[in-house]
Amino acid sequence: MAPQIPTEADFSSLSGSLSVALHIPDPPESTTTFLILFHGLGDYEAPFAGFARDLSLPGVFGISVRGTSPLPEALLPPGGSGQHHYWGDDLIINHATGDIDQDPGFEKAHRLVMEKLIGEVLITKLGWEMSDILFFGFGEGGSLALGLASKLGQVERVVDVTEGDDKTRSGTAFKGVVSIGGPLPQSMVSTVSTREKSRTHVLVCQLEPDDVDNAKKEFENVKVVQWKRQGVSMPRDKDEVLPLMEFFADRLKNEF
Repeated sequence: MAPQIPTEADFSSLSGSLSVALHIPDPPESTTTFLILFHGLGDYEAPFAGFARDLSLPGVFGISVRGTSPLPEALLPPGGSGQHHYWGDDLIINHATGDIDQDPGFEKAHRLVMEKLIGEVLITKLGWEMSDILFFGFGEGGSLALGLASKLGQVERVVDVTEGDDKTRSGTAFKGVVSIGGPLPQSMVSTVSTREKSRTHVLVCQLEPDDVDNAKKEFENVKVVQWKRQGVSMPRDKDEVLPLMEFFADRLKNEF
C-alpha cells in the first residue's frame, strides 16, 4: 500500500509527549521525504520550521521538534519563557568553566522521537520508511541526530544476520543527517568493537578534528565542511548554505 500524505491532524497524537511545528510542501501530495529538525540547547521548534520553509526543498515535509525538557529558569535568557528547551537527559554544568556537558545522555529524546514520532506516526500510521527520513540538527540537536542514526545502525547489524533482505536493510538506515556543531555522543555509540559502520550518509559542519574522527569511525559516508569563520552558528550566507543544499540534493536523488 502506498504511504499516506500527512496532514496536521496526523500529528495530534503527539500532544503531551512532543511538540512539533510543520512545514508542508506545496502541494502536499508532492511529499517524498521528511526532514526532521532538532534545534540547539535553549531554543525551540518554530525558528527551525521557518528554516525548513526557507530551504524550500522540493517534496520535503518539514517537522521541527521541540526539545524534551524545558530550560531551568536560572538559565533562561532575559525575558525568556518556557519555550526554551533542551534534549539531554540531564543538564550538567562544569562550574569551573561554565561549559555544559555535550553528552548528558539522550535516552528520553531517543525514545520519544523513535517510538512516537517516527514509529507510531510516520511508519505505522502513515506507511513511510526509515529511508524516507532526513535529519537536520544544530548544536545539541545535531548530536541527537547523529546519535539516532548511530543507534539505528546498531539495529542493522542484527537484521543483516537474521534477515539478509536488502529491502529490510534499507529500512534500517536514514536517508541522511546534517549536524552543525553537534558531535556524535559516545553514549549513543555501541561498545561492540566488531560492529559495522552505519550506512546513513552524514554531513558535519564546524566540528573539532577529534569529533570528525569519531563520526568517521561510526559512519561509512561522512562529508566534512569547515566554514571560513570561527564559532558555531546557523549558516549566514550562500557559501555556508551551499554545502547543505548540495548534500540534500544528493540524498534526495539517491535511494538505498
